[in-house]
Amino acid sequence: MKVDIAAPIVVYEENGKSYRKYEEQPADPIQARVKSHYRNQHLHQTVDFVRAMKKKWLTFSHAQMPILDCLDLLAGFLDESDPDVDEANLYHAYQTAEKLRENHPDKPWMHLAGLVHDLGKIMSVWGEEQWAVTGDTYPVGCRPDPSIVYGAESFAGNPDQENEQYTTELGMYERGCGFENLLMCWTHDEYLYQVLKNHGTTLPEEALYAIRFHSFYPAHSHGAYKQFESERDRQLHDAIMELNACDLYSKSDERPNVQELKSYYQGLIDKYIPGTVKW
Repeated sequence: MKVDIAAPIVVYEENGKSYRKYEEQPADPIQARVKSHYRNQHLHQTVDFVRAMKKKWLTFSHAQMPILDCLDLLAGFLDESDPDVDEANLYHAYQTAEKLRENHPDKPWMHLAGLVHDLGKIMSVWGEEQWAVTGDTYPVGCRPDPSIVYGAESFAGNPDQENEQYTTELGMYERGCGFENLLMCWTHDEYLYQVLKNHGTTLPEEALYAIRFHSFYPAHSHGAYKQFESERDRQLHDAIMELNACDLYSKSDERPNVQELKSYYQGLIDKYIPGTVKW
């Protein structure tokens, strides 16, 4: 992996292909779509908004269905925040899982984490705006870090930027409080984590942590928000990096054979997330 640390937006490269490339003045329609997504996210995600979304979605009363049935609903879903692919999320889920299966054959629970890691995006299938579902995450209630996609200046106009409590390094938090005690901008990461916890999943801590924070790029890939990091965060950091390496570098236009793979992953689901799940 090559990281261009001189650029305001980091570009990842693997085998001659660039990933996570964000253009400040995009001409490409996909890049324009991505920039519009983040402008809305950074403008509208506030402390009050996130608290309202938690009340809305964490009732777990929106649907009841098994994991694979829910995953199939992403067959027509395109993530508007992703500059790397223009493909339905269903196929990306299996790409990620299969890459983890190849790289970590001794961690079947991580294969399953890769399969479901983006499943919280089902909120947009059910009508939620994508700027409240997809994209990189960061804590609200404190000063935005410059490493956030499009920089701290992209938060201009966000009401929280007028609140002195929310514009300092610590904001409304305490130093060393741990990432789990931050109020993250609302996205699919936190939603799926809470759905799985509510269901009583037996996925190990590493898998749940990776699912919950895999989009927190400012922290795990840029070293931002260290003021909130706990010993637990440091211990579980590698779990995120294992998932994200297979998430990021598995993206391709070649579709996996979903039907052939379902039986393997259903076996893992039966072990770690069995039965009907409340969404």
